[in-house]
Amino acid sequence: MPTTRRTFSALLTCAALGLGTLAQAQTVFRVTTIPEEAATEQVRKFTPLAAYLEKALGLKVEFTPVNDYPAAVEALVNKKVDLVWFGGFTHVQANIRSGGKIVPLAQREEDTKFQSVFIAKTDSGIKTLADMKGKQVSFGSQSSTSGHLMPRSYLLTANINPEKDFRRIAYSGAHDATIASVVSGKVDAAALDITVWRKFVGENKVDTKAVDVFYTTPGYFNYNWSVHADMPAALQAKVKAALLALDPANPEHAEILRLNRASRYIATQPENYKGLEAAARSAGLL
Repeated sequence: MPTTRRTFSALLTCAALGLGTLAQAQTVFRVTTIPEEAATEQVRKFTPLAAYLEKALGLKVEFTPVNDYPAAVEALVNKKVDLVWFGGFTHVQANIRSGGKIVPLAQREEDTKFQSVFIAKTDSGIKTLADMKGKQVSFGSQSSTSGHLMPRSYLLTANINPEKDFRRIAYSGAHDATIASVVSGKVDAAALDITVWRKFVGENKVDTKAVDVFYTTPGYFNYNWSVHADMPAALQAKVKAALLALDPANPEHAEILRLNRASRYIATQPENYKGLEAAARSAGLL
């Protein structure tokens, strides 16, 4: 075959491959979240956001809960999903597992100074962190930032070693289950996400005369929406823009933000989570 014909044939082949690639372009955008609350609550919280993203991205958006925190990490590391709502610690875990390929796009304004609370029955005699010594204590998931990593970090700073100083340590797996463990008397005290606690109090799902906060931690960076670095830059930018465009003055957007316990979303960056990585290494969790 003459050179010109071979070249033309090669160009046709490349064009065909290009068309094949376009034909296989992404049509479904997959979203999940760490299971900080029951699956039914996660679906209720994030389905309206998924519908909003579907319009903004021009793609079918599927929101699917996962069973536990490690599953959310593995889903994004292995590119089984496109967008994940991570806690700060699960973001750090995913970034390490992927060799530094997880990109945080946006966080709630509240996540710049997030806090955890410690709760106990009001008649328990537990009024300080030191009063927890010799007691049964629950954290949330072992991979939770606000339900384990940061509470543990502040306990260690106060010279309290959970493994040595508590009679028993339990891991509830989710913040709502943590509250239930104190209410039911399964444990004497517990640590959890301040926004979940406030939500339960605001919805009258817990009686603060019986169970209440006795210690609130200092602030730290926490949750974010993350994607894999292999996602096309244009799509990353589109997702980020959609999240940042949620406007509390727009009634539809306001409901999405309310469900996400957010005043608004703001841009974030990898450096914000270096302190959490350091805390996790110091606590022996990495």
